[in-house]
Amino acid sequence: MSRDEKIEKFRDLVKRMERALGEENAVTLRALNTLGGNLEDKEEYEEAIKVDERYLAGRMKAIGEDHTDTLESLNNLGTIYRNLENCEKAIEYYERALKGKEKTLGKNHPNTPGTVMHIALVYGVLNDYEKAEELFERALEGWEAQVGKDHKDTKMCSEIFKICLEASGNCERLAELISSYPGLAFEEVD
Repeated sequence: MSRDEKIEKFRDLVKRMERALGEENAVTLRALNTLGGNLEDKEEYEEAIKVDERYLAGRMKAIGEDHTDTLESLNNLGTIYRNLENCEKAIEYYERALKGKEKTLGKNHPNTPGTVMHIALVYGVLNDYEKAEELFERALEGWEAQVGKDHKDTKMCSEIFKICLEASGNCERLAELISSYPGLAFEEVD
């Protein structure tokens, strides 16, 4: 089955479930969430936003704004907006997710630094390297505290932070990062 066929099946399934079970039924919402994910995978972001917003509204009503499912929905919407290069909306959704994650899970829960890193990425796109660096530091500290330096998420964050530091020209901090993470290396930039 092609991706287009799969999306059409989920569109049809969502419509039938809404009629049979109601728009706010948990099973209907899960189907809506799956449809949104498939639309994102196909880079049909405008429709994915509409679907994900409907899912988010239903989940917020059913389980509240600080439930982990709701927080992940906020995070997903931030990513869609980041992919659309709508940095303002991306930051808005990521910050809403971060606020809820810090309240519900704590600042150093492994899911919390991921959202901090997503916000840092957006600030990097905006060339606000000072803010991006501050947020990358925070994400690294969170992951190191929870899962250690050798965890894949910590390593990924250090790699992306390195790219940010190279772009900003902050050689002093770049050298510090590389000494803390020996697997990183300077790359020649043309």
